[in-house]
Amino acid sequence: MAAFAPIEKVDAYLPIEDHGLIGDGTTAALVGRDGAISWMCVPRFDSPPLFCEILDAKRGGSFTVAPEGLGESRQFYEADTGVLVTEMRGPSGLIRVTDAFSLRSGADLSEDVSAGRRELLRMISVLTGRVRLRIEIEPRGGAHAEVDRDGLRIHCPSFPDIELQLSCRGPHPLRRLYESVELSAGDRVELILRWGKGLTSRSYASPDELLGETLRGWRRWMHQFQYEGPEEALVRRSALTLKLLDYTPNGAIVAAPTSSLPELIGGSRNWDYRYAWVRDAAFSVYALRRIGFTVEAVRFLGWVLDAVESGGRPRVLYNLDGTQPQPERKDPEPEGYRRSAPVRWGNAAAEQWQHDVYGEILDCAYQWSAHGGKIDHVLWARLKALVEAARSEWHKPDHGIWEVRTPGRPFTYSAALCQVALDRGARLAKRFDLPGDTEIWKAAAGRIRNAIIEEAWDERIQSLTEHLGGGGLDASLLSLPIRRVIPADRPRMISTTAAIAERLGAGNGLLYRYLPEESPDGLPGHEGAFLLCSFWMVDNLAYQGRIGEALELYHSLCARAGDLGLLPEEIDPVSGAFLGNYPQAFSHIGVISSGVNLSRLIKKEASR
Repeated sequence: MAAFAPIEKVDAYLPIEDHGLIGDGTTAALVGRDGAISWMCVPRFDSPPLFCEILDAKRGGSFTVAPEGLGESRQFYEADTGVLVTEMRGPSGLIRVTDAFSLRSGADLSEDVSAGRRELLRMISVLTGRVRLRIEIEPRGGAHAEVDRDGLRIHCPSFPDIELQLSCRGPHPLRRLYESVELSAGDRVELILRWGKGLTSRSYASPDELLGETLRGWRRWMHQFQYEGPEEALVRRSALTLKLLDYTPNGAIVAAPTSSLPELIGGSRNWDYRYAWVRDAAFSVYALRRIGFTVEAVRFLGWVLDAVESGGRPRVLYNLDGTQPQPERKDPEPEGYRRSAPVRWGNAAAEQWQHDVYGEILDCAYQWSAHGGKIDHVLWARLKALVEAARSEWHKPDHGIWEVRTPGRPFTYSAALCQVALDRGARLAKRFDLPGDTEIWKAAAGRIRNAIIEEAWDERIQSLTEHLGGGGLDASLLSLPIRRVIPADRPRMISTTAAIAERLGAGNGLLYRYLPEESPDGLPGHEGAFLLCSFWMVDNLAYQGRIGEALELYHSLCARAGDLGLLPEEIDPVSGAFLGNYPQAFSHIGVISSGVNLSRLIKKEASR
């Protein structure tokens, strides 16, 4: 359990790493060590934020529960759950706040489409001494409240379609949106915030019952967990974090629950990640499947194929309904985290061409079938069309895995994933005796692999490069052995690994994705080190037989997780501070996948 630490803010903002994540399979919230819920969208992940103080300390709005004169605090999760505890020390007392989105009785987080109750539970206990407790709820855009028998009905002009109700159990009734009450050791205050349409006054189950059901729901899900290997505690937490990003009504998985947390403080590389990227979600379900969670893989495959069928050409990302997100726009009102503007809603990458989606979907279907899933003729007709698209488009320019905002280029990673689509398509057709030009597909897959090895190679730097015909270095090439495109121990892959470590190294095992001055992306400035790339480096070292080096790097990366076991998209190489949207699915995928790979290779080596 983490030690108490002082609350330290910079420019009125907590460090990104000083926040915990809670959720219920439809939405999520960030809870700071200062007792403030500074980010929460309702009714679902991609809805407008009800609270977004993390993007504007003055006007963003928050739901705060904290002792006046707060000096230090710590956070921890209840074991194997998404229930978060924050302990805060005031001048003369200590309180504990337990936060959770409540789950229905008996909820199955793998399959229930409505596991959550649309309730935020905040349970406050005074552990020692006396405190003056501050309770403040301030939605973005302001609100007013009226008292009813259950507590407060909250009206938010900026959210006309959302009704809010806040109930309170404790020694002091709530009469307004801001209260300050005196409490002593042993006192409890229990708050429940509900949202929806047509809310009616009703009797609640006791908060203790709600919390108990929620704890049991999370732990039932974790009974599927299967992993024995390095950093087991962090792998467990990473599984829970990915599940917190899973939209249970249909199996979509968001890349991150936040928008516009900057990739560089003061920079403009601030994006909305509250959508389901086919690539990110495919990586997520692949990682979860490897540690025992198979239902998520089945549900995601169904979701993405439905999205592709209903939306025409495969897109790189979708909203949670499987349709096109709103157009990207800059919001002039919020100042941005630590004044890192602009704040964006929507994501223009939805309009981009990224050919790797073919491989992501086919590989997901292949992995599913390898573990008992069936490919019928209806499903195959949809998959076959994606294989043929990969065969015809692999050499064409696109915007690549990193979604550059320049004209397209024939990115190596995109070509490689088209090779994956052809390879997996041929294997599926053979396994299930399905119609398809399997020999043509296999031959095309071989041609693409050879084109990558020859056309992306730069003799001068002794490395594969970002696109066919040459270019800058690209850390996504480290994923080629993981996707079984080029073996890690092939001489050109070994050389590429060394070149990336040297030229994209940010120090202490961290890697940049690419260098914008060598690989123009159409955006100003730079960014932090991208964590997933370092986990890919772990895998390459391990596959090359350098187990000791891989383990050392893996442990160092895992040590960068915050006290709660959460990881961001990027790390500031100088300060170690978290950057980018948080927590990031990609980074937790790296924890799981690299852990599984290392565990298997270590066992294999020990059995020789």
